[in-house]
Parts: sequence; C-alpha cells; structure tokens
Amino acid sequence: MDPVWGYLQANRSDIEVDLERLVKAESPSLDKRLSDLCGEELKKLFRDRLGLEAVMFPQTVVGDNMRFTYGEGDSQLLILSHFDTVWQAGRLTYRVEGNRAYGPGILDMKGGIVQSIWAVKALKESGLMPAKKIVFLCTSDEEIGSNYSRELIEQESKRSEAVLVPEPSIARTGALKTSRKSMSRYFIRIRGKAAHSGNHHEDGISALEEMARQIVYLHSLTDYSKGTTINVGVAGGGTCYNVVAELAELDVDVRTVNYEEAERIYKLMMGLSPVLPGIQLQVEGGITRPPMERTAHTERLFQLAAQCGAELGLSLKEGSAGGGSDGNFAAALGIPTLDGLGAVGEGPHAEYEHVELDGLPVRAALLAKLLTRL
Repeated sequence: MDPVWGYLQANRSDIEVDLERLVKAESPSLDKRLSDLCGEELKKLFRDRLGLEAVMFPQTVVGDNMRFTYGEGDSQLLILSHFDTVWQAGRLTYRVEGNRAYGPGILDMKGGIVQSIWAVKALKESGLMPAKKIVFLCTSDEEIGSNYSRELIEQESKRSEAVLVPEPSIARTGALKTSRKSMSRYFIRIRGKAAHSGNHHEDGISALEEMARQIVYLHSLTDYSKGTTINVGVAGGGTCYNVVAELAELDVDVRTVNYEEAERIYKLMMGLSPVLPGIQLQVEGGITRPPMERTAHTERLFQLAAQCGAELGLSLKEGSAGGGSDGNFAAALGIPTLDGLGAVGEGPHAEYEHVELDGLPVRAALLAKLLTRL
C-alpha cells in the first residue's frame, strides 16, 4: 500500500472524529455568530493537526475568512474551500448509517476540508512535503455568491501555481470537475396600474399578467443543446384579490457553459421589453460567477491527478457541473484549477446529503499525491 494512503487508512477513525466535530459546528451562511463559532473549530483543527495559526480576514455580515500556510518556498499551491452551508441551524443532524455519514454541509464541503487537512498531515508525517508553500483559504460566503470573499480569492489565486478545490466529486462516478457553468442572477421589477377589479377593471394594467408572459418568454430561452438554462425561481406580486395588481417581481437564475453565452443572455435580459401597453420594467443584475471553462491547463492538471489516482487503484474520470464554486474565479484568471477533489457522496443541498466514510482516506491520499507531483 502507498505509504501516504496507509497512514491515512490507519488514522481513519481520527479523520471521522474531525469530520463529526466540524459538521456539528453548524455554519449557515447568513448567521455570523454560528459561522464564527464554526471558524473557531476550524482553527482548532488546523492547530491540532498541522500546528498552524490562522491569518484572519474579519467580516461584518458573514463569518470571518481565514488563511493557513504550511511550508516555505517562492511558489505556492492553493487549496480553496468554504465552510458555510445552506442549512439553517437544527435543520439536519449528524448521524452515521453504515458507511454513510449524514449532516449539514458534510459533503458540501466540510468533508473536503477535513480531507485536505489530513492530506497535508500525511505528507508531513511521511516526510514527503513538497518544497512549496501550501495555502489553505477558508471562506464563509460561497453559498450566497462569495461577494465578501471574491477579492481575497482572486488575490490568493494570482499568487498560486495551481488551485485545488476540495468540493465534492460528481455523484455516483467520483469524477473530478474540469468545467463548471457560469452563474448569473437577475431581478425584474414590473409596474402596472392598480384598479378596482369589479368597478374599473378596464382601467388597470396587471403586473401579474405581465409577469406570467415574461416567465413564459424567459423559460423559452433555455437551450439544453447549448447548456444554457434560465429559471425563474421566485415570483410574486399583487396586494389583494379584488385589485388589479400594480407590482410584481421576479428572481431569475441563469447558467451557461461559456462567457460568450453569458454575455448574450445578459444583453437579452437588459433589453427586455414589456408585452402589455403601459407596463414599466426594471431589470437589475448580471454575471455573478464566470464560467470555469476546460482549458489545456485544466486538462494537464486532470491528467496528473488521474495518474495519482491510478497509483491508488482509482480510475478517475472528469466531468462538468452545472453549479458554480469559488474555483470559477480562479479559473477565469487563467490559473490552472481542478475541482471536485473533495469527498465522495451524494445530495449536496438535499436532506440526504452524505459522504461515504471509506472514501475519506483514499481521496485524501489522492490530494496528497497530487500536491507532491505539483
């Protein structure tokens, strides 16, 4: 058995203890108090396992971001992760059923964080640390768009030879992610004209009717052959059943595989025209995450990871994801970026979110070997 993998297998129980410890420290994105308490647990893990102290980046709305640096050298490798989750406190609980561990954010992406810590610990204990700095950047707002951490992510990415993202692997296949879609968000405010729906219906202009027509049009822009999806996820308006609705609002999500398509949809959104006479439309928003497009740099990074995987008995594949991650920002800067290096499991953002416990040591070994090759 590979010595690093052997070390991690021998310490599997401690890895699982650390995973439980971090998952139980719940960290909803918009609950700063809980996120910072989770951050304290994270700092303890880095201190206990690697002897590292955090460099803090305080925040006022979300949890504080933090950076840990192991080793020395003129160049660095970046392990990019987030510790916030989509779950409100108490919504899910940690539990183990056979080979599966369940809990809020356990797959997305606390399992990947724990694996990353143990990957570097295995290299340290085996005397195989590369002659480079390994930087861990842990952010607290990825699930809500990374508005408070994007600048920090981009700064740290620019200093790095490669960016490794321990987000979960692709479900059922364990594939790594060499591309991700862009993410765009738009808010549409519709203003019509209120009127009594019985006495003066003809004097009103229904914002809700306009909303319905716009939803049909927006959804018609979805083109699966191009990998483009448009989803009106939230819609509402009106004040009372007997009043012609004066106001309505839409919250729209757009995903595309490349920047050109994202720009095309942006122009369409900004050029939306009313269907009904007398309606006023106001559109705000734009591209929130650039796409992570597969490049020659990404391909070389994946091939190197595949070689490492083969040495561990893994037959790794690559794939694309519709969801974005902080790796999108690094990739858009031209930095070689590989995603999906985290835990194996299923159900991110779902009640059955879980990791496969026997996959923790081998996936940590994969990351460790990749760090040495880089």
